[in-house]
Amino acid sequence: MAVWWKSFKHAWQGLKIVIRSEHNFRLHLLAAVLILLLAYWRDLSQSLWIALLLIIALILALEIFNSAIERLVDMLAPKTHGYTKEIKDLLAGMVLLVAFFAVVIGLIIFI
Repeated sequence: MAVWWKSFKHAWQGLKIVIRSEHNFRLHLLAAVLILLLAYWRDLSQSLWIALLLIIALILALEIFNSAIERLVDMLAPKTHGYTKEIKDLLAGMVLLVAFFAVVIGLIIFI
């Protein structure tokens, strides 16, 4: 049981770090709260709630993944390396792509 609790504590610490240090994560979190409030107000079906929650979880998880890999790249490849910017741009593109489709899905659900 102690090992499980320790892992849980590390996970919460990771969430605290990303909330405290990543502006985009906080923006996505705010958008998620607003979307969930709108979903509650619109009294969406269970299947639409599941879809929204999955999309929100995916975007937030990708933001955490993006932040972690960017930090790893900064640590392993100093800013003088040519691929550093490319890797960060690819990661940002990944999040942007999923966020774009999340907006499209949101429009389909709410309009």
